Amino acid sequence: MHNPVEAADELERCMHDLKFQGAMINGQTNGEYLDRDKYSVFWERVAALEAPIYLHPANPVDYPATYAGHTELWGPVCSWAFETAAHALRLVLAGVFDRYPKARLVLGHMGETLPLNLWRFDCRWVVCNRGSRTLPQMPSFYIKRNIAITTSGVCAGAPLRCALDAMGEGNVMFSVDYPFEKREVVVQFIELARISENERIKVASDNAKCILHLDRRIG
Repeated sequence: MHNPVEAADELERCMHDLKFQGAMINGQTNGEYLDRDKYSVFWERVAALEAPIYLHPANPVDYPATYAGHTELWGPVCSWAFETAAHALRLVLAGVFDRYPKARLVLGHMGETLPLNLWRFDCRWVVCNRGSRTLPQMPSFYIKRNIAITTSGVCAGAPLRCALDAMGEGNVMFSVDYPFEKREVVVQFIELARISENERIKVASDNAKCILHLDRRIG
């Protein structure tokens, strides 16, 4: 991602020649986030290819005082989720998904806390210090339209119910999060979750077929 033009070309090559269905990016690159103008060429290609981009958690480039003296917060307990949620919000609030409505982002871990806060994002967007930054729609519109989430690393019924209600039943995909989770634990979770059978089918398979375009072959 240090060269957005090359990244866009490589994405297209992987999808056409290697039959990929999308790509994964591990957070920021050399301290730069994907909402910067230099990455417009990449998002334009993402939208043209309808290639879902999985934003994988990673630590921030700096070490905030928030985590000082608490090494247990640095990593999967806290910092990965907060960093990834903030990165995704940068994309939303910078208007990336307004400019490229067919671009699609995928977040793991039940959406990295975003589904829980959709109402607050909209409410605070109206009163926040956003300078000249504007959006034709509220932030939640773009989150629900352009971001899909997976259940990876969260095997609990309440967050799953929240995700389905907040994001819509077509935006949630089952995922294991190996090696952090044991397969049998994750399988039991989705099989016994208190959701409708129609929701279970969508989460377990149908949504992935649609979001990842598994019935499509490019080139």
